[in-house]
Amino acid sequence: MAIRLGLSLPQARQYDIGRDVPDVARTAERIGYESLWVYERALFPEPATQGLYGIEGLAWPDMYRGVPDPLVTLTLAAASTERARLGTSILVAPLHNPFQLAKSLATLDAASGGRVLAGLGTGWSLDEYAAAGVAPFEERGRVLDEIIGVCRAVWGPDPVTYEGRITKIASAVVAPKPARPIPILLPTNSRKAMTRLVDRADGWMPIAMGVEQLAAQWRQLQDLAAERGRTEPIETVVRINARHSPKAYDGADRSPFQGSTAQIVEDLAAHVDGTGLDAFFFELQGSARDAEELKDVAAEIHEAVRAAGI
Repeated sequence: MAIRLGLSLPQARQYDIGRDVPDVARTAERIGYESLWVYERALFPEPATQGLYGIEGLAWPDMYRGVPDPLVTLTLAAASTERARLGTSILVAPLHNPFQLAKSLATLDAASGGRVLAGLGTGWSLDEYAAAGVAPFEERGRVLDEIIGVCRAVWGPDPVTYEGRITKIASAVVAPKPARPIPILLPTNSRKAMTRLVDRADGWMPIAMGVEQLAAQWRQLQDLAAERGRTEPIETVVRINARHSPKAYDGADRSPFQGSTAQIVEDLAAHVDGTGLDAFFFELQGSARDAEELKDVAAEIHEAVRAAGI
């Protein structure tokens, strides 16, 4: 059976959100991509007070300047498509008021006919946390836990009640409800994050950094799920940060998913065979000049993947 493929929507500086997002979304669905994805970057500090991912001296990429709001971007895609699932990878959940985030996701799911995938994470930018003002960076894990709890309550039956550190809902009707239960997917970078996923979330959102690493992480997560008595399957969608080029990359130090279409497809096949996972999405926008090139590359890669029998 063919794997499921998704595509990130254009949010970088070279794109026009009002024109390019609907255009790319429609085209991707027509090509055969089964899901569309957005990420969140709330601001671009200048000068930077903190390195990328919190690593001292690591510069923020230019594509992080002026990233449009993820849920507004998904709303444009929802209005332009009929079938493609609409995912966040990753939405930095603790930057948002828990109740408002839960209601926004429910509204988008209701409007799109049940197509939302809520990929949530805690982020790493101190500047974003300071600007959002919801909670201190040091409390990000506890806030994410509360957001998951608030979402489950708000998306569930009325009357809704919830008592948390940030959110207090005495007893209320909260509508609209999602068209169907919204899957919550989480990344994992620690034992604590893995435990949160196994105990409280529906799925996993790793990044494809290499076959052996991804396979080892997947085995570790499955072992923990068995250890903790989880019987529900873990939905998994793997993010591929690809850098496409017209010609093959000849360097011995080539990173996975860097190079020509053939090289990217070869890497994808290795990841599918080596992990058994069957849902991936491509982040291609950074290496495209404009929406036309992004659509062309997305079509070329999709055709090549299917031609390879993946």
